[in-house]
Amino acid sequence: MTTQTAQLTRRATDLLKDLIATPSFSGEEEQTAMRIADWLAREKIPYKRQGNNIYAFNRDYREGKPLLLLNSHHDTVRPNSAYTRDPFRAEVADGKLYGLGSNDAGGCLVSLMAAFAHWYPQEGLSHNIVLVASAEEENSGPNGLNSMLKILPEIDVAIVGEPTLMDLAIAEKGLVIFDAEVKGTPSHAAHPNDDNSIYNCIPVLDWFRNYRFEKVSDVLGEVKLTVTQINAGTQHNVVPAKVDLVIDVRVNDCYTNQEIAELLQSQAPCSLKPRSLRLNSSSIAPDHPLVQAGVGLGRKTYGSPTLSDQAALSCPSLKLGPGDSRRSHSADEFIFVSEIEQGIDLYIRILDQFLTR
Repeated sequence: MTTQTAQLTRRATDLLKDLIATPSFSGEEEQTAMRIADWLAREKIPYKRQGNNIYAFNRDYREGKPLLLLNSHHDTVRPNSAYTRDPFRAEVADGKLYGLGSNDAGGCLVSLMAAFAHWYPQEGLSHNIVLVASAEEENSGPNGLNSMLKILPEIDVAIVGEPTLMDLAIAEKGLVIFDAEVKGTPSHAAHPNDDNSIYNCIPVLDWFRNYRFEKVSDVLGEVKLTVTQINAGTQHNVVPAKVDLVIDVRVNDCYTNQEIAELLQSQAPCSLKPRSLRLNSSSIAPDHPLVQAGVGLGRKTYGSPTLSDQAALSCPSLKLGPGDSRRSHSADEFIFVSEIEQGIDLYIRILDQFLTR
């Protein structure tokens, strides 16, 4: 690691500690946006703010060049009840930096910001660069990265910072959530009823458990359908008129969300209504120069089952970042300081292969 990278790592880690200590639940990111803006100002990088999104362009921005987006988010989920540490206390122990949002996705964000700071003054690059530290990723809210797309120039390719152990997620599953309803005849529990909505659910649940989508992706595998919620009844002696179900469908790159909705609505043995069809799967070609730059540095490619801000993008996008997705949303969340060091170094080296070819 060079002296410059070591210095960037120190400054990035200090920013991450500051972000951890600043609550930033989705839709409540005002204070972390200010801290990100202050960091860029200290790096002498001009920035702009749109809501709680902070963005900046490289100094040698030239009209007509393709645009590379570097994006990660600074909102977090709320801490769960299993925490044994203060989620807002940034503490380093045994090489681990603990705190809410450290892994998802603070480590990615500050590493991308450090890499952007490295490339900000460089001239003669193949692409313009825009950095976006976005809000409302965790709740797929309306005021996050999707709200930035109407004010940014057209984006040609993107790196989305999420914890991937710095391997290359070249595809990501989309998401459709369905609300389902199984009907029956309401009655007093003491009387016979051959149309009990809860019993009617048994074959419906069995249908969902056994349903398989025909198209299987080479990168993302099967579409994953899961019944995640069930709700019915108000009191012990009343058979309810209906049972409400929630169906979570993780969509591979063989289907659009619209196709998934049409298939299930035409075949399912109950009524189904999708909440949204906008969170489609994302991908980038394995032979894309950005991917090949990472492969050339020994990084593996894979398909990611988890959703990110990639879903807001229509351009080729690569999910890549320090940290481990399995730590996300866990109790006593952490990232290794060495992972931030590696993340900054690899971001810079991958972009060196991509931007200076």
